[in-house]
Amino acid sequence: MPQRRDPENLWLARVLWDLGAIQFGDFTLGRTTLHSPVYVNLRLLTSNPRALWRTARVMWDTVRTLQAMARPHILPFQRVTGIPFGGLHLALAFSLVSKVPLVYIHPPKGKDSADPFLEGVYQRGERVLLVDDLVTSGTNVIETAAWLHINAGLQVRDVLVLVDRNEGARQRLKHYGLNLTSILTLEQILNYLMVCGKIDEEWYRRSIEYIQSRRAAATGLQGED
Repeated sequence: MPQRRDPENLWLARVLWDLGAIQFGDFTLGRTTLHSPVYVNLRLLTSNPRALWRTARVMWDTVRTLQAMARPHILPFQRVTGIPFGGLHLALAFSLVSKVPLVYIHPPKGKDSADPFLEGVYQRGERVLLVDDLVTSGTNVIETAAWLHINAGLQVRDVLVLVDRNEGARQRLKHYGLNLTSILTLEQILNYLMVCGKIDEEWYRRSIEYIQSRRAAATGLQGED
């Protein structure tokens, strides 16, 4: 009897678990994620080149599928870029697989250096696919899209991330005219780990409740706008 294979997105969840990229505890991450019981460190994918390459294939296949729909969910684009630093290695891997040219924001090297600039060949007015590893509130995405438009004349409409934490970013990005596509959601990862017996019910419950409470709070704030 042939061995059952996981769907591509759940394969990625399993790989992330095997890499130790999914941790449980008490984490404060960035500007918006406070006391989260779960942390996903997607940068560890760089330690497994085979997994990184396959992840890029999944991303590219997802994009092509959504572009081939009768009403395309992702518009054509001429360049790809990643949000420093978590999204940059994913954008590079995506570029190599898809053959879409990469541009990237070069950060200043010190407090006395020049402002950030865009590295790579591009034309003003081109559309760029924005790639990141994980999205929570969407603030970095919004700021990066605005920077690309103001400083390089590039248009950002579609955003591709590996993991959406389901904490309200999708609705917030839509408000700014940005369309979010994710390969996995954090809830999908947690459900997979729970069903496979890799985590106990306590961590699963705490994590799901945290996500749901954050999403409800974000929805309430958006409703007040």
